[in-house]
Amino acid sequence: MGSEPVAAIRGSGDAAPAATGCPFHPGVDLSGRPISANAAAFDPFHETFQEDPAGSLRWSRDGEPVFYSPRLGYWVVTRYEDVKAVFRDNITFSPSIALEKVTPVCDEATAVLERYGYAMRRTLVNEDEPVHMRRRRALMEPFTPAQLAHHEPLVRRLVREHVDRIIDTGKADLVEEMLYDVPLTVALHFLGVPEDDMAMLRKYSVAHVVNTWGRPTREEQVAVAESVGRFWRFAGEVLDRMRQDPSGPGWMPYAIRLQPQMPDVITDSYLHSIMMAGIVAAHETTANAAANAIRLLLENRPVWEEICADQRLIPNAVEECLRHSGSVKAWRRIATTDTKIGDVEIPKGAKLLIVTSSANHDERRFDGPDEVDVRRENAGDHLTFGYGAHQCMGKNLARMELQIILQELTTRLPHMELVPGQRFSYLPNISFRGPEHLWVQWDPARNPERTNPEILRRRLPVQIGSARRPLPRSVTVLAIEPEAEGIVRITLADAHGKPLPAWSPGAHVDLELGGLTRQYSLCGDPDDRSTYQIAVLKDPDSRGGSRYVHERLAVGDVLLMRGPRNNFPLDPGARRYVFIAGGIGITPIITMADRARRRGADYHIHYCGRSAAAMAFLGRLRRDHGDRLTLYRSAEGTRLDIARLLAEPQEGTQIYVCGPQRMLDAVAEATRHWPDDAVRVESFVSALDRFDPAKNHAFDVRLADSGRVIRVPADQTVLGALRAAGIDVPSDCEEGLCGTCEVPVAEGEVDHRDMVLTKAERAQHSSMMTCCSRARGGSITLRL
Repeated sequence: MGSEPVAAIRGSGDAAPAATGCPFHPGVDLSGRPISANAAAFDPFHETFQEDPAGSLRWSRDGEPVFYSPRLGYWVVTRYEDVKAVFRDNITFSPSIALEKVTPVCDEATAVLERYGYAMRRTLVNEDEPVHMRRRRALMEPFTPAQLAHHEPLVRRLVREHVDRIIDTGKADLVEEMLYDVPLTVALHFLGVPEDDMAMLRKYSVAHVVNTWGRPTREEQVAVAESVGRFWRFAGEVLDRMRQDPSGPGWMPYAIRLQPQMPDVITDSYLHSIMMAGIVAAHETTANAAANAIRLLLENRPVWEEICADQRLIPNAVEECLRHSGSVKAWRRIATTDTKIGDVEIPKGAKLLIVTSSANHDERRFDGPDEVDVRRENAGDHLTFGYGAHQCMGKNLARMELQIILQELTTRLPHMELVPGQRFSYLPNISFRGPEHLWVQWDPARNPERTNPEILRRRLPVQIGSARRPLPRSVTVLAIEPEAEGIVRITLADAHGKPLPAWSPGAHVDLELGGLTRQYSLCGDPDDRSTYQIAVLKDPDSRGGSRYVHERLAVGDVLLMRGPRNNFPLDPGARRYVFIAGGIGITPIITMADRARRRGADYHIHYCGRSAAAMAFLGRLRRDHGDRLTLYRSAEGTRLDIARLLAEPQEGTQIYVCGPQRMLDAVAEATRHWPDDAVRVESFVSALDRFDPAKNHAFDVRLADSGRVIRVPADQTVLGALRAAGIDVPSDCEEGLCGTCEVPVAEGEVDHRDMVLTKAERAQHSSMMTCCSRARGGSITLRL
């Protein structure tokens, strides 16, 4: 089978650049725009991108989120919403080039591949509709939670055995000793492939990555082609043996058994291609993700110690590690028609590099994106697994493996640390990222099991699926101060003296108050990480939250807090802001105005209240915003004429409104002729009052991943129906206010009843709040 070392086929990344800009107008991209110096210098094979892809593209996210790379010959997309939009539209942005070789193959390498009959064609990764979804649905059953649960005992046994081998050594390269072998063995078991030669398969896998996504030199290409050819032949031989008796477990035998029923969907050539691609896809990314996660956590020692102390944090820690240091840097698409991404014209036939690792660090989506926060509310929004119809089918198997690996290491080696001074190297390629070696060390005399063998019997449940809501953190009430009539300002700090998470204007936190959970906007200084401030109005119609704060809460009390989470973010790109606040609705608005002032933006605040004495933060507003503030006090006969204020649409103006429902209704009426995305609102009103079974109709919810259909009766929410069917969807307020239960919609129109989505977002029908919104018609398809 040959014995070339892995290093011989890893690719140096030193091959000549593949492309330039427009051949007729040097210095401009293919749409005629000038190529900036940063865009011209971008090299995805350079060590800066390999080591820190998100950091190396910060300049792009900040100012040039879509640019043409003349070195690569691709358009590069770096912001979260743009990357997600490309993933969502797999018709305009075809995945057909996902497995296309980045580096053109030389004649000698081509001859080698032809000798082996190499004919890798379409797989689930790179095929277009409608055949893609037909195959995806047909082959989905082994990936369902019920089927994946059967693999948990094997994963636990493998991880335990590998840690057993190193536990008393005091030093190990986790990649060599554990993190490659375990995912590879699990992958082969999942596929139903015999564990013939692990070392050989590892070399073949590296060769496949370099062949497809790397930049090997001409000499390296021949060695790579030899390994890829042998890999192709090996996959075919295994497939032939399986066909003789496909009764065994595994995804491939399952596909072979299905073939007679769907011969036009599951063809012989397709089986051969997915056999080879599946061996790589099922383990390469998981092995890299595990190494990235352990490195990240050990480099952030307080976070590592936090999950060692409370292993219930591990599921969300996995999501945060996948967000911060995922194993997939970027993926590829090709434009099937002239189109736009943001304000950039993309010509038909343009190749796109969509950088998921950059999107996962976009501060427009994630507050403090470069920090590691294992309680981050939206960590699961990462795009490491992709999004939409081509989202990774094996994502939940990977999550299971990562959770079990972290459970075992935090239990048995909590004192483990990185070996100082080591340099991390990466296989040069445009898509996958993980250190080739990860050296750790520990004192075996401090192994907890030596003094407490009972810890080896500890077993935490695994969450098969994305993490549920992360665990709350404890905060202490430092101060309760009167802010206005009926309003108190609360100052909170971390109960353990740690810095609180970063937040941005418009964010809120969830507080548990005497058995209730309530949301409150943050109204302090985002730059002060030592404390948070909220303001709470004593509402005579309170359902318990504000009454608890005003009548029972005391300085020194410890509360449980989740968040922050931001469903009401400030658009940094607006030319002008109009802020409208009614009563306690000033709490998110004041932080937005503070941010606009610091940026030197054009803005004005319209603040409505009963009387000056009942209006919070008046002194601060007058001091900081002066002539940009207009007050309206109904007791004095001054009222805001919303229709007059918003009579004329103004290009580039964003309107932010928070207040009572009558104010929101008036703004909605006054801005019917404004652009759909010009108005952003935050409401006090619950969606519960709008849930009337007598006015609802029953409908079907179809789950895109499995094809399963769930009936939603008129007297039940989508959230309730999903939970009754065993589908776990996170939720919190369950009143359409907080956005926790949002799920993506693949097909069908939504009857939106939440108070979270903007008018433009509602019009897209691309997501819904399952606690309150419903289908307009007889069915709706969710991307679950």
